[in-house]
Amino acid sequence: MKLTILGCHSATPRWDANPTSQVLEVKGHLFLIDCAEGTQVQLRRFKVKFSRIKHIFISHLHGDHFFGLVGLISTFRLLGREADMHVYGPKGIKEAILLQLKLGKSYTNYNLYFHELVSDAPQVIFEDDKITVTTIPLSHRIYTNGFFFKEKPGERILDIEKARALNVEMSYYRKIKQGLDAITKDGKKISNKEITFDPPVPKSYAYCSDTEYYPQIVPQIKDATLLYHESTFLHDNQDLAVKTKHSTAKEAAQIAKDANVGTLILGHYSGRYGNYELFKAEAQTIFKTTVLAADGKAFEV
Repeated sequence: MKLTILGCHSATPRWDANPTSQVLEVKGHLFLIDCAEGTQVQLRRFKVKFSRIKHIFISHLHGDHFFGLVGLISTFRLLGREADMHVYGPKGIKEAILLQLKLGKSYTNYNLYFHELVSDAPQVIFEDDKITVTTIPLSHRIYTNGFFFKEKPGERILDIEKARALNVEMSYYRKIKQGLDAITKDGKKISNKEITFDPPVPKSYAYCSDTEYYPQIVPQIKDATLLYHESTFLHDNQDLAVKTKHSTAKEAAQIAKDANVGTLILGHYSGRYGNYELFKAEAQTIFKTTVLAADGKAFEV
């Protein structure tokens, strides 16, 4: 699992601060999460292959999270894209994008599917044999979801040497990895656990976009490997956080602590601050394993 931050700042883009967008590489997928202005430039800057992006997740319809989407969709067309594209986001995103494409007479030459979200309860919006993606309902000024990406358990790891020593039929190897017991060449049954190791613990990533302090999400993101949680303000400006329905670094840390996550990544910083280390210092008074997002920074698990 690899997370690359394309932008992690709030509100307006600046030459040295890009609004929210990131890519998550997991189990052969490359998911784009939010798509602010400048996202396609950042994709090129950090050498992300456009053709690998087939699923885009938009948390909410504030400009610093989706104003780059129509441009990216249009660029895909100019590059001759043929693969299907799926966009997951709040109701209204289809109308917003298609109107711009219509007025610009630039409809795509590839299939563009919109999956509009309206539920206030968590729902699985993508699933295959390796991963599930579930919405995380958040509390912001408009309808907003985070997204929870969770790997499915992998196959068991076969102890080849022990299997050979016990004279296990090779034709059973595939079934053994799937959890079935083994049969030796002389017909003896061998317990699966005797000749396999547990697979790696499935990894998970919780993306919590714009939201006020909202402890209701804790049960859903419990034990997440990585948590990205917005921290627009320091706690000295909690009044602004309440007014705008954003979070402070301290509040993000409390969510991380209560959910027992592995690592907390802070982002969505307000432009009023010049020293982002203050966010980390504040959060670490509650949750030690806190790191800062930065444009271009990658986190690998």
